[in-house]
Amino acid sequence: MLFLSGCTGVTNTPVKTPAPCVVGDTMTQSTLYFGLNRPAGPEITVTEWQQFVDNDVTPRFRDGLTVFNANGQWLGNDGKLARESSKALMLIHGSDVESNNKVEKLRSTYQSRFNQDSVMRVDQQVCVAF
Repeated sequence: MLFLSGCTGVTNTPVKTPAPCVVGDTMTQSTLYFGLNRPAGPEITVTEWQQFVDNDVTPRFRDGLTVFNANGQWLGNDGKLARESSKALMLIHGSDVESNNKVEKLRSTYQSRFNQDSVMRVDQQVCVAF
């Protein structure tokens, strides 16, 4: 009881862990959103995008990937609505440091190569079966 005397006001909120997969294995699904507008200059071309996929994405994620065409919009700092064509890249990978570093390298490479402010990343745990 003496050990607990200093623990007032602490609530026991259960931490939800993902349920084990009924079928397949638990992996991470990362979806990255790449804007195709440049701050100054022409839109990123189909050829430039494909070169990025071929030379930067595929060597890091050889097991496969999925690309979707998308249209994004957000409220800019100036209060104006901005819209642009985008690409969404979905990757299924292990939940390890090496995989995380590969995803982050894609984000930083794209940002620097195409002068982008950001590349949005969304991660979730998924059950995967082939």
